[in-house]
Amino acid sequence: MTTTVEPVQHEQPIEHRARYGDREFRYHLCHVPGYQRRSIRVHVHPNGTVQVDAPEDSPLSEIKAAVQRRARWVLKHLDDIEQRHRDLLPRQWVSGESVLYLGRRYVLKTIKDTEQRKVTCKLISGQLRVIGHDLTPERIQAAVQQWYRERASDVFQRRLNLMVDALPWLKTPPEWRMVAMQTQWGSCAASGAILLNPHLVKAPTRAIDYVLLHELCHLVEHNHSPRFYNLLDRFMPDWRSVKERLDGQAEVILHKSGK
Repeated sequence: MTTTVEPVQHEQPIEHRARYGDREFRYHLCHVPGYQRRSIRVHVHPNGTVQVDAPEDSPLSEIKAAVQRRARWVLKHLDDIEQRHRDLLPRQWVSGESVLYLGRRYVLKTIKDTEQRKVTCKLISGQLRVIGHDLTPERIQAAVQQWYRERASDVFQRRLNLMVDALPWLKTPPEWRMVAMQTQWGSCAASGAILLNPHLVKAPTRAIDYVLLHELCHLVEHNHSPRFYNLLDRFMPDWRSVKERLDGQAEVILHKSGK
């Protein structure tokens, strides 16, 4: 299950501007040939480009009004993208940096303890506290990554156990293991074994459930057939929006620095 998105081809876009309060953003207007739908669609791409698709006969005033109605939503997504880009800066593994866990941000706090030789991690009061004697960046990074794997093992197993009761083709949790991957959230082997990316534990629980369900549906349908998608629709009707949000975070969650 990859995170790639295929681009849609349009004619050369025209740039416009919109304002919301004291803020301004630019957007590319694309009059799409043969676009029959009367709705005007606003997209915010992962690189921060705002694109508006509209039928060729849509009046400019109608398009601008539609963009204005979505302006707050657009700015929220642009702010999220800016935050993600900040997150992709190289880590220093020092106090004050942020870490993700189950969709929430926590502050990394390093605490030197001369009596504690082993470096440990504890999630306390909005902080991921790394405690130990020799807190080099390398030891902090290793401790945090080990903490992620331990939490992932626990969270994934608990969510799988819950799905056994919800999915009629499961009697017991399937065999599974964790494999760090840079382009996939998970996969299902021909043998029926489930592979899960430990970085997924940084995503919200709903997103974790979506990935688990996706792979578990492959136990019934080994390809992406209509029946496969019918199963997803049946057991998670909102899976498309969950997948879109998860894939939008892929750059941060799968970042090789261990963010």
